[in-house]
Amino acid sequence: MLKRLAFTLSVAAVLAASGIRATGQAPQASTRDVIVVFYDDERDVDGLAAQHGHAYGAEISARYHSALKGYAAKIPNARIDDVRRDPKVAFVSDDREVEAFAQTLPTGVDRIDGELSSHYGSKDWSAAANAAATAVAVIDTGSGPHADLNIAGGVNCQTGKSFSDGNGHGTHVAGTIGAINNGSGVVGVAPGIPIYSVRVLDNRGSGRFSDIICGIEWVTANASRLNIKVANMSLGGAGTDDGNCGNTNGDALHKAICSSAAAGVTYVVAAGNDGANMAGSVPASYNEVLSVTAVADFNGQAGGGAAATCRAGVDDTAADFSNFATPGSPDEGHTIAAPGVCIYSTWKGGGYNTISGTSMASPHAAGVAALCIASGQCTGTPADVIARLRSDAAAQDPSYGFTGDPNHPIGGRAYGYLLRAGAY
Repeated sequence: MLKRLAFTLSVAAVLAASGIRATGQAPQASTRDVIVVFYDDERDVDGLAAQHGHAYGAEISARYHSALKGYAAKIPNARIDDVRRDPKVAFVSDDREVEAFAQTLPTGVDRIDGELSSHYGSKDWSAAANAAATAVAVIDTGSGPHADLNIAGGVNCQTGKSFSDGNGHGTHVAGTIGAINNGSGVVGVAPGIPIYSVRVLDNRGSGRFSDIICGIEWVTANASRLNIKVANMSLGGAGTDDGNCGNTNGDALHKAICSSAAAGVTYVVAAGNDGANMAGSVPASYNEVLSVTAVADFNGQAGGGAAATCRAGVDDTAADFSNFATPGSPDEGHTIAAPGVCIYSTWKGGGYNTISGTSMASPHAAGVAALCIASGQCTGTPADVIARLRSDAAAQDPSYGFTGDPNHPIGGRAYGYLLRAGAY
């Protein structure tokens, strides 16, 4: 949990009415750390601060001229009221202690053992020496800017030129994939990995197939030069897989994804949030992509039993909203599961937010795919990468999984095995 600002407080002793008396009082500090704030029209901050040093014994440690007019100092307790009475002083503020916000390991990253992966401890994946590192394209509402993300570039396939996020969704996705392991904010599955922001959805989170194909076109054209190996698409619409890359049913989106996959880009997509069979949703139903269903996990640990947090749900079960595949269908062969409920990640404007959806599950898998490729354990075509992630997930002990996986099935619904980042 994020640490709140911590202030140093002096605690007075309280005596019970029992006749017991204090034998003495601890000596008070003879000086106090304060910030002296002058009125905004003060022009000679340095001169006035120096006067206070001579007149009141102020040991000045800093002077301020822009954000405010004044200085920080250690001043004898007996002279602080004299400082306050100076007609040029607006007020005197205690110089209180604070602590930095701690970095949070999101429950989703924790649940798939992201902290055990080969790159988790790396803080320099985004450094210049790693400019040729495996990169991920986030095809979404845009991503960033955000201090916790390594946004390496991008394109806008919507109105305007900026590929920055106008909604928040794409930045959230990017944070789960690659928030930097820098001691603050959150940390992603592949910390610091270069993210390319491919904006295909507007500020409402909406777009058209033509916009998405524009993004896929850009990724395909630049994949080799920018080393983009993985693309995340936490989006979808109505449609079906013709089993022929869209050439039979005239699906241009399908054809574009097939061509991009042939160029070496692994596509990871959200299964959808209708609680229905993904066979009626694209791109989730395309056999060339890794489709990701959502698991409800509230504490980052296997075993179930944790209380729900941001929304109702049962710990370590398939999310009630998640789409699924039919057992034994072609769709089951390209499906995997990841945490997608109450996921905490980066947000537009430099902040953080907690939201739910298969959109939040998909980037966990995109990050793991990038880890597997970067570690050299995933080689070959995108189909080989997808097969490797699924086989490694299936190899985990049944206790690692959740209600809804093949070891703990829910009749008529295939959600896949739970992804594991710690294998890479």
